[in-house]
Amino acid sequence: MAITSANQLELLQTAEAVAREKMIDPGLVVAAMEESLARAAKSRYGSEMDIRVSIDRKTGKATFTRVRTVVADDELENYQSELTVDQARQYLDNPVVGDVFSEEVPPVEMGRIAAQSAKQVILQKVREAERDRQYEEFKDRNGTIINGLVKREEYGNVIVDVGSGEAILRRNEKIGRESYRPNDRIRCYIKDVRREPRGPQIFLSRTAPEFMAELFKMEVPEIYDGIIEIKAVARDPGSRAKIAVVSYDGSIDPVGACVGMRGSRVQAVVNELQGEKIDIIPWNEDQPTFLVNALQPAEVSKVVLDEEAGKIEVVVPDEQLSLAIGRRGQNVRLASQLTSLDIDIMTEEEESARRQKEFEARTGLFMETLDLDEFFAQLLVSEGFTNLEEVAYVELDELLVIDGVDDSTAEELQARARDYLEAQAKAALDNARELGAEDSLIDFEGLTPQMVEALAKDGVKTLDDFATCADWELAGGWTTVNGERVKDDGLLEPFDMSLEDAQNLVMTARIMLGWVDPADLETDEEDLEAEVEEDVEA
Repeated sequence: MAITSANQLELLQTAEAVAREKMIDPGLVVAAMEESLARAAKSRYGSEMDIRVSIDRKTGKATFTRVRTVVADDELENYQSELTVDQARQYLDNPVVGDVFSEEVPPVEMGRIAAQSAKQVILQKVREAERDRQYEEFKDRNGTIINGLVKREEYGNVIVDVGSGEAILRRNEKIGRESYRPNDRIRCYIKDVRREPRGPQIFLSRTAPEFMAELFKMEVPEIYDGIIEIKAVARDPGSRAKIAVVSYDGSIDPVGACVGMRGSRVQAVVNELQGEKIDIIPWNEDQPTFLVNALQPAEVSKVVLDEEAGKIEVVVPDEQLSLAIGRRGQNVRLASQLTSLDIDIMTEEEESARRQKEFEARTGLFMETLDLDEFFAQLLVSEGFTNLEEVAYVELDELLVIDGVDDSTAEELQARARDYLEAQAKAALDNARELGAEDSLIDFEGLTPQMVEALAKDGVKTLDDFATCADWELAGGWTTVNGERVKDDGLLEPFDMSLEDAQNLVMTARIMLGWVDPADLETDEEDLEAEVEEDVEA
């Protein structure tokens, strides 16, 4: 390939043809050609030379230029691309360090190897430009639905032609055992768009909960208009799903609107998702009510919610247990995902047995610690007393409402309870000291002797140790591991320590130790209040 004998317009024509085919800027193709020609020229003149090529955008003429930079005498390293000030005086008037001297050199005759190398450079640059163009085009379409044509299937992954590029539907993002043939039409959710050095940059999904939400948005005008909102979606792709909806117009039934006339709207979504059965649930801001709806079609007798732990107990009739749990736990699992709650389901018989067990345990506690007969201990439990602290420190009038309890009996009950608690506290304190607990922790207000004992058993023996604890280490909490909620037990969780109380205690300890300035906390609170006020005004 000889540049000197080639049609000078051929370069521009080639650039325009490639640009049209790849839908990129012709200037990028010309720039790639300039770089490839420069590399070929370096192989002819020497790799240490700084050879640059400029292609005229109108005529297609390629100009080869050698560039040298003026440097100080003691900094001259490359004689091919640098020259000293004295040397530069031959070419420039009053040269100084940093000046650049350019001179045109003859075009090169490109052999087969050089031409092949130039072609590879051009192809590489064109591919990079094409990938950049594709990323810029699709980056703002993340989270939307796209239609495409199947190009091929590789190791279970489907390569999809989306018009101006390729996208990939990975095996784990397909519904069940879906299989496709070339030129099949396919509808997917754009799950992610990211820059990648090679391979697809557009990642599709048909199993994402958001895919179902977007399909309903397409089928239900009220969702598109914002009259109905999808609050949550839980899917077992290809099998069953639950979707929670709420209407902001009292005259519109959100469930009925999503189902459509004779089920036409929901059926369109079901057909797209390979027959996936969909339960449309009315959302409710009251979590127990929402959960009862989410467990449909099962009937629920009672719900007990532990908001702090994010856990809920559901009691169902005995004959409804299998329906509430669902096949292989599907119904309760989807309800848990939909409500973001850890659900424990039990039958009425199981709950009755548990309550009886708790009743007997509390009765035994009062019999043993207060030296009561079984009948009197049962009276205490029946009146709602669950522990010794309640008996010891409750108002006397609350004990007097129990049949057969007069002033002297009530006072005796409280005296026995307090004596027992004090003895327990002393034993716990003695044990804590034996474990190495220091007075700084023992005297810290807010911690009971039993709490100090529990902390000392776990190596927290000083106020400094306590101040380094995180709130969740004390109160416990929930984390998500591989999509499953996992319980982290707190050191003080058996004492019903809440996260808020743990935060306050730890912060108080840090202030006492001088780690935190209370003035800084006040400033932070004022800034936070100001931000909240600004948000409210906005």
